Amino acid sequence: MQTVVISGASGLIGGALSTHLQTLGWRVRRLVRHHPNRADEVRWDPEAETVDSEALEGTAAIVHLAGEPIAGYWTAAKKRAVLQSRVKGTTTLARAIAALQSPPSVWLSASAVGFYGDAGERELIESDPRGADYTSEVCVAWERAADAARERVRVVHPRIGIVLTAQGGALAKMLPAFRAGIGGKLGDGHQYMSWISLVDVVRGLHHCIQTEALCGPVNLVGPAPVTNADLTAALGRVLRRPALVSVPRFALKLAMGEFSEALLASQRALPKALLDSGFRFQHLDVESALNAALRG
Repeated sequence: MQTVVISGASGLIGGALSTHLQTLGWRVRRLVRHHPNRADEVRWDPEAETVDSEALEGTAAIVHLAGEPIAGYWTAAKKRAVLQSRVKGTTTLARAIAALQSPPSVWLSASAVGFYGDAGERELIESDPRGADYTSEVCVAWERAADAARERVRVVHPRIGIVLTAQGGALAKMLPAFRAGIGGKLGDGHQYMSWISLVDVVRGLHHCIQTEALCGPVNLVGPAPVTNADLTAALGRVLRRPALVSVPRFALKLAMGEFSEALLASQRALPKALLDSGFRFQHLDVESALNAALRG
């Protein structure tokens, strides 16, 4: 039985990944900040940069998903927390992995399509350069911290897009307004959104674990990114509700502050590395992904 250690295992993606791997016969150990109460819990404290390294010895894979949620009003304190939580947690694990006698075969350290910044209509693959905004800065620092362990382990940076699930994240926040018939596009709606279904996120992470040819950045996004206007129109069709309201840029700025810039940024990322390595998506278009999310 292979063992995987997961940080952020209580989160949306981490919980789904844990269930998926356990169904396939994997043993899952969860990194927790409290004193372990169960045999599958491993103590770590990213603020103090400590982890129970003994529990990492001989594992097949480590998947690092933990970090301060990026959504919310971006005060200076919020932005520091987002950056520091990712760098400290990743640095803690990188140092621990580098010192192991028997390191894992692979370390998946999450990143995001925010790496590319606001790229307009340009299609983005893994070799494209970073952007120039705050989310780019966070992703670059995040990935750099993980790369400190590259001499000991295969490092993969899944650059995750917008995960479509009614259980949480962006879609869950959108649903009340759309169900009430007052949903619609953000700004002019021209910005591209790189979506992916929760099922395909989990399958993609598992594929990254299993596929030795994959290393470095991997765009974990669906194969057909859409504009915000197209996404909102598709959600309206799935819910059979109008989606005619538009939230102007100035209103987003008033409500969300600097975070509004992230909501309006355009990232047309393509999953080139995944497709080239033989991965096949369960949900090929945004409407099928939305239908699946709302059935679940």
